[in-house]
Amino acid sequence: MNNVPLGIIIPVYNESDNIGKTLSAIEERIKTPHRIYIVYDFDEDNTIPVAKKFQKNIDLHFLKNPLRGVASAIKTGLREAREKFLLVTMADMSDDYAVVDTMCRKAEKGYDVICGSRYIRGGKQIGGPLIKKTLSRIAGVSLKYISGLPTHDVTNSFKLYRRSLLKSLTLESDGGFEIGMEIAVKAHFGGFKVTEVPSVWRDRQQGKSRFRIIQWAPKYLRWYLYAVRKRFSL
Repeated sequence: MNNVPLGIIIPVYNESDNIGKTLSAIEERIKTPHRIYIVYDFDEDNTIPVAKKFQKNIDLHFLKNPLRGVASAIKTGLREAREKFLLVTMADMSDDYAVVDTMCRKAEKGYDVICGSRYIRGGKQIGGPLIKKTLSRIAGVSLKYISGLPTHDVTNSFKLYRRSLLKSLTLESDGGFEIGMEIAVKAHFGGFKVTEVPSVWRDRQQGKSRFRIIQWAPKYLRWYLYAVRKRFSL
């Protein structure tokens, strides 16, 4: 029986410069009992030896992604983790761990998807490419009012999910972080409860981002149009 309520899923790709700080921040700021899963693509990933140094002191597990890529890594974590609630976060110190306990309390009250939101009072986005910030804000805010999706920031991958919800969904995303948008949209139109909490996002200070706006924008657009069609039954 798994008595740890929260599983934290971290997809990684050569994050040796960031993973130590990320794991320390998680342990310092998240009080909800939790287990951490690092999902990696290949054995030579330089994240692994650094992270293993923390394994004696924290509940840390490693999962090898059977395929390559962010979407597959996140799916692997969501499939393999057995905790009641699952949080997807990055290894680059961009996400706001101070709000995770609040997210867990929302989940305990019955919400199935809790979105970290940069675009509500108390939320903020610090740094990052201007075009990425502009497009994500326009997409998130407009989709809320067009489709009724109860979050202003559906493109943010920093989300907490009820594991039982995930069992009812067939995940189709194959690009990357748009998988979080797919889950939120499908959950909402499937009758599940979606909400948001304010969170602060900070652009990475070290390492190279894997986000490719030209490559992934059409994949986000797919779920944007899916939500619009569902809202108006097109």
